[in-house]
Amino acid sequence: MAIDLRRSRVATREERLGSIVGYTGDIKNLAECSGCGKLKDTGRCFSQSSSCDAGCALGYLANIRDIAIINHAPSGCTAMASGIVTNHIQLAAKRNLPYHSVFLGTDMNEADTIFGGGEGLVAIIKQTYNRYKPSAIFVGTSCVSGIIGEDVDSLIKEAEEDIPVPVIPVHCEGFRSKVWATGFDAADHAVLRGIVKPPREKRNIVNFKNFNEGARKEITEMFRKLGVETFFLYSNSTIEELSHISEALATVSICGTLASYLGNGLEQEYGVPYIKTINPIGITGFETWLKEIGEVIGKEEQVEEFLREERNKYLPEIKKIKEKLQGLRVVLGMGSSFAFQVARVIQELGMEVVYVASWHYDSVYDNGEAPPHVQYLAEHTPNNFKVSIADQQNFEILNILNTYKPDLYLARHGGTTVWAIKQGTPSIFMADEYMAYGYKGTLNLAYKILDTITNRSFERNLSSRIELPYTEWWYRQDNAALYKGGDLKDA
Repeated sequence: MAIDLRRSRVATREERLGSIVGYTGDIKNLAECSGCGKLKDTGRCFSQSSSCDAGCALGYLANIRDIAIINHAPSGCTAMASGIVTNHIQLAAKRNLPYHSVFLGTDMNEADTIFGGGEGLVAIIKQTYNRYKPSAIFVGTSCVSGIIGEDVDSLIKEAEEDIPVPVIPVHCEGFRSKVWATGFDAADHAVLRGIVKPPREKRNIVNFKNFNEGARKEITEMFRKLGVETFFLYSNSTIEELSHISEALATVSICGTLASYLGNGLEQEYGVPYIKTINPIGITGFETWLKEIGEVIGKEEQVEEFLREERNKYLPEIKKIKEKLQGLRVVLGMGSSFAFQVARVIQELGMEVVYVASWHYDSVYDNGEAPPHVQYLAEHTPNNFKVSIADQQNFEILNILNTYKPDLYLARHGGTTVWAIKQGTPSIFMADEYMAYGYKGTLNLAYKILDTITNRSFERNLSSRIELPYTEWWYRQDNAALYKGGDLKDA
């Protein structure tokens, strides 16, 4: 499905990409079903937790400096604002930049739910501009405003007549999609429709899509050696800067899930090449990714020289520590892109991947092709490891860990490692998206793993003093039964 910027609301990942949140099988079957279009979402008989489209959409847009976000929702839906804004203030402070963005809610109540909250929304949009003078205003929808059919687009048109900056709807009702990464697409859709302008000229810049700029210094230095500048999206960017991203030489990313919509949208609308290879996680990913960039922007020789320097600097040490990690068995629980990218890194370091739990899975990306990282694993993995697609279902993760008894559990998204440690499994929370980026990140991850599995006293002591809520009955259950309509009422 082509990206359609004429529509104010982005099509969900289920509609566009055939995304699923229910599956059990193995990596080769997953890749085969993706490639031939046979992958179907499987119904689940019980679900413990998930995240929200609105949290992803509005939280990600809040990276942008000097804007206002209005969440047209009850007050509870905007409780996330303080944590999100605090995080972005700290990220801006690390670069000595001012962060003046605001995150507001319309605090819809019972009367608004019955009679509509349109009048209040228009007033709040106008008051927000008059009080804060932002460079743009993003208006997010919620489950409540969506269920009552609030015509947010028309209300925004009414309000923006008196406002000299863009006022842009972000359709991110939590119930619209079971795949909360649709929220990232909603944010990108809003930027592409309301902020990005047609290119005036081609500039010597590469767009870099990421979350929190964790490796900004290293990436900036690397691209300068290639003779180009880097523009990071969206952390600490401004509306003026974002309006010119159509003028870049290319768009690249640290995460395929995060960047698919914006990257393919810029390529479709403005001809900005989007690098679609496996991401720069681990040695193979980094080299494949960087060589593709060099080819696209005409810097092949500079890329080869840079890679030679990196290999000489890091590969001997990586080889030494790899010997100490041989044979370790690992379970992973992460978002769709990172789960399979990190699995490749684990194998590069000589360890065995025994199980991957992915929070969701996209059958294809917005270019119509199956995710390259899954195809790569299916072709190169030495063992056909088990895979489940289950949206942050911790009760299943603990069943998997108890069944496979790995040496290590790796996870992204807070909360999952806590339960694994309580069970006695050494765990690493990979909050930093750059933890395995390139040669240096791969080496650092290897040392982190070695430290974690060498000293296991914390996990042993904690697990011996905690009684988990899971019975032996539950640990005997086959997770695959969850996707076949099994009855869990006695759990």
